[in-house]
Amino acid sequence: MQLHYKVLGSGSVLVILHGLFGMSDNFVSIANALLATHKVYLPDLRNHGQSPHHSDVSYKAMSNDLAAFFKEHQIEKAHLLGHSMGGKVAMQFAYEYPKKVDRLIVADMSPAARNASQQHIEVLQAMTKIKAGDYSSRAQIEQEISKFVNSSKLKNLILKNLQRNPDGSFRWRINLDAMSNNLHEVFKAIDYHGWVCPNPALFLAGEFSDYIQEPDCELIRQMFSRVAFATVQGASHWLHADNPKAFAEEVAKFLSMEL
Repeated sequence: MQLHYKVLGSGSVLVILHGLFGMSDNFVSIANALLATHKVYLPDLRNHGQSPHHSDVSYKAMSNDLAAFFKEHQIEKAHLLGHSMGGKVAMQFAYEYPKKVDRLIVADMSPAARNASQQHIEVLQAMTKIKAGDYSSRAQIEQEISKFVNSSKLKNLILKNLQRNPDGSFRWRINLDAMSNNLHEVFKAIDYHGWVCPNPALFLAGEFSDYIQEPDCELIRQMFSRVAFATVQGASHWLHADNPKAFAEEVAKFLSMEL
């Protein structure tokens, strides 16, 4: 599968993977903060953004997509940063292709299984119930979203997925059928079979997020032999959006430090 992408900057290669309901646009501001020292690739994962749709939403499939992306762009080795679902793709890729990963950064995600959050369920339900093609204006759709979601952050996440067709009608970018039918796949554990990752790794947590808890830290230490942890202050699960300056600083510090 050929993934849509953006690329910015020059220097050592950094590939950034967005989370569920996200797309490459979500990390442009972070890429801009790093482009002086890094060539930053921002792919849209399958079923998201402008990348192709497919019924298989497994981490194995998304890892294979990333391997094909590396081959297409002649990337021998890269730093890898993934947020949420993208963090699990990054971990899966490091497991399957450890020699292609330099340093690994996982933003607010554990390798363990977890239940879908209420926020993710609300977003998916809102987009499923709102038939974008039935509306003639973005304002109408935004008003309809407000009936399902109160958080302005989640509303913006949904609206980023809205696309206008050439004929003026609207559609959702994300593959709603595949994600609705297979949401459990996104929240599965990484099946690592006792593997220990040799790559330097940083796990970033949002101060107000519960995605990385102490039992998760114990598992992470078992799986990653050279791991560090950091917290982005004042941030929820969407830590790169809540505190982009601190997020970019933590990433830059980890990528530049001597190990």
